Amino acid sequence: MARRPKIDQRAIERHVKDIVKGYERAARRNPIRVPIQTDASPEGVSVAGRDTIEANPILSRLLMWLDTQAQLHPSRYVDVTRFVEEQQLADEDSSVLAFELEERGLVKIARTMGETPDVHLTDAGRVAVHRLKKLQQDRAARLRYTIDAALRWLFDTAGDQTPVDPTLFLATAGSSFAGADISGAELHQALAYLEEHDFIERVGTEPAPIAITPQGISCVLSGGSVHDHTNQPRAGTTYNNFLPNAQGVIIGEQQNVTQNNTAGIDPTAFVQLAGYVGQISGTLGLADPDRAELERVAQELHNEAMSPNPEPGRMRQFATQVKEKLVEAGTTMAATVGVQMAEQALGSLT
Repeated sequence: MARRPKIDQRAIERHVKDIVKGYERAARRNPIRVPIQTDASPEGVSVAGRDTIEANPILSRLLMWLDTQAQLHPSRYVDVTRFVEEQQLADEDSSVLAFELEERGLVKIARTMGETPDVHLTDAGRVAVHRLKKLQQDRAARLRYTIDAALRWLFDTAGDQTPVDPTLFLATAGSSFAGADISGAELHQALAYLEEHDFIERVGTEPAPIAITPQGISCVLSGGSVHDHTNQPRAGTTYNNFLPNAQGVIIGEQQNVTQNNTAGIDPTAFVQLAGYVGQISGTLGLADPDRAELERVAQELHNEAMSPNPEPGRMRQFATQVKEKLVEAGTTMAATVGVQMAEQALGSLT
């Protein structure tokens, strides 16, 4: 087993201090005056939506638990203390949890002289439960959450780069999304993505502990998501933003591409594929000629899909070429997702 290089702890501390000072200087020069949007879209959780129910593991689990209790005992108020005891959440105050749900309009609290916080789901609470159940099936939203939550857990647990067993994350309260537990397979995918983009590093052999890297620390301190940190422009690097729809494209967005063609073809999937390639082409590790060719084909696909009368044969040709080049790029998560999007787009023409 290769020995792990000795960690320069002082260098890490200086790196973190420099990052913090940079944010403090930026905050003084450009104070924030516009509130940040924290709502989640129907297609998935927004990056900034950490105060939403689905991104709050305790409140979302409580809401799902209350729904189960309502099905067993309709019209009955339920003591939130039971949830805290059953979930073994010794650090949580049942009254505070009830107040948080009431503040969001999701429950009504029985105002009695007793000490226990008895609550009942409101109509808004039932709607929220329905939305959580739908989000539980959103694989992209679950993975985005797992990636961010796992990195934040690692920072809180071992921010000094001490190696730690990543499976311990699954035993924490944060290992759930929209009221459903995160699976071991989802954690494995999230760790693969974080390692691919140098936010973590594996130490030793299986079962391999992991350690957070300086880049992972920088991401957490920025307050943004891993996706944002991964796709931000890097110094000395020029990105070819050749696709009009590449900026801000996320899987699941652009569901309503205007269809002005007379052939009755829905180009949505092809526009999404082209935009996605525009985002991830620089992360695939391709040689410059190969990357340029991939981007050229994606540009052709975008142009054809957005034309007034897109030809199915040309869209099939370009989408197939994009798929082949993504397969050649390797088995990274970004390339694999692109291949799946290409297959879905091609399937829409059959």
